[in-house]
Amino acid sequence: MPASIFRKGLNLKHAVAGALATDYHSQFINEIKSSNFTWTNGRLVIHLATEFGFCYGVDRAIDYAYQTRAKFPDRQVYLTGEIIHNPQVNTLLRQAGVGFLSDPGQSVEQVNTDDVVILPAFGVTVEALQQLDRRGCTLIDTTCGSVLNVWKAVKRYTEDGFTAVIHGKVHHEETQATASQALTAEHGRYLIILNDEEATLVCDLIRGLASVDQFLDAFSGACSQGFDPVADLRRVGLANQTTMLMSESLKIGEMIRLAMIDQYGQDALSEHYRAFETICSATQDRQDAVNTLLSDQRFNLAVVIGGYNSSNTRNLARICAERLPTFHIADADCLVSGKDIRHRPAGPPAAGTTGNVHEIASHDWLPTDGNVHVAVTAGASTPDSIVGEVISRLATLTNT
Repeated sequence: MPASIFRKGLNLKHAVAGALATDYHSQFINEIKSSNFTWTNGRLVIHLATEFGFCYGVDRAIDYAYQTRAKFPDRQVYLTGEIIHNPQVNTLLRQAGVGFLSDPGQSVEQVNTDDVVILPAFGVTVEALQQLDRRGCTLIDTTCGSVLNVWKAVKRYTEDGFTAVIHGKVHHEETQATASQALTAEHGRYLIILNDEEATLVCDLIRGLASVDQFLDAFSGACSQGFDPVADLRRVGLANQTTMLMSESLKIGEMIRLAMIDQYGQDALSEHYRAFETICSATQDRQDAVNTLLSDQRFNLAVVIGGYNSSNTRNLARICAERLPTFHIADADCLVSGKDIRHRPAGPPAAGTTGNVHEIASHDWLPTDGNVHVAVTAGASTPDSIVGEVISRLATLTNT
């Protein structure tokens, strides 16, 4: 018996609204927003980006998860993995009795027809969805609409005989799910590119300047099985993991477009190259807002709040770090004292890595004299409650 699936909530939005407000909202942050996104306390002057924190897709995913727990109080509820990349949110779901199939010793094989499984905002691979469907369980699909749009673009590419070239991180759940969509078409192919260094090698291959062995050594694990670089890079369609840097995606697309023109000529470009902008609007809004904030004001430092495995939060930190001292923190506990801070280094992931960097400690991070102007933003998976706690902690440390 195939699984039953809910994609539009469970008609319990009002029933869980109070719990969501308690766990994730912040009156303090609402007051800062109403004060032109600025707050002063003693020496501390906080400037919030005008777009930060929970996006619609994240808000919806968490709402559906809370509705699921309320709808099925006596049934086992699972998540396939983290619902979003925020440790506090995932901890609260665990405390509500939601199991994680990604945990050690857990697997889809233990799911039965009485169980409920929530699909995360990133989506899941086609293979994972098929496995769950065979278990006959109830599915709650919280996949973000922006991710679904990418999947549609990728499927169109591969159905038309184009290889899907995805700007993303190989090990990211969203990119894995997107790549699996390319394989639904007969002879579907995909290639995942992390940065312009990898794009340069792809362009060299297209122009006949790099060898197949060079390519396969560099992209082992980042392309579909049986990938033939010479044949499969003759016709490509560009897409993105939705949380990447827009500027990087545009640069990579332009590099490949020019390589195609060099190899096949301008008149034949449409036969060899397609592009569909798939950076989600919320990701772009947050990047634009922090760029505007940093252009309009002068700051002592920037604090970027969000999970260390959150791609969009890392990219906000990268934008800030290009202009001023920047600290990507997970929560208020990272602000140890006015002298010591725990944070994730801001910067792009190295080619050939997962991008996972351990938290480090820095010292003498907070100025001790005069007013301290701090730019604050947060990734799309960071609740206002965490942002409020960070700002309160900043005020305590600055004014002690």
